[in-house]
Amino acid sequence: MPTQTETGFAPCEITGMLRVEGLALLAASVTAFYLIGGNWWVFAGLILAPDLAMLGFLVGREIGSRLYNLAHTTTVPALLGGIAWFAGHAWLLSIAVIWLAHIGIDRALDYGLKYPGTDRATHLGWIGKAKSGKTSLANAS
Repeated sequence: MPTQTETGFAPCEITGMLRVEGLALLAASVTAFYLIGGNWWVFAGLILAPDLAMLGFLVGREIGSRLYNLAHTTTVPALLGGIAWFAGHAWLLSIAVIWLAHIGIDRALDYGLKYPGTDRATHLGWIGKAKSGKTSLANAS
């Protein structure tokens, strides 16, 4: 059986650290949401909103993976949160913090950024049915 490195993914020790980092991001985001006095009904209603980017896969795998990655990188919500903080827009800050919490949950559960052109290979490894069946990135499509 090939090792995780042979399949094109980081070793389990590294992905484990990235999952713990996701838990830390989730904890920090929930704490920040509490401290800014966010509405927990809004949190519950928007926590899965970044996954709407998966609709891009209806157009194609290349576009789908790019949209998914854009919605699941910490850069966009972190910038949004910074702008919201300095502009004094609490509602926008809440959205940014919820978005970061979503990313933290995904990373903690082993859902990473998608490799281009596939919906099953992520920077943390295979997901879904592909997790037990794939052996290399060449088989990703």
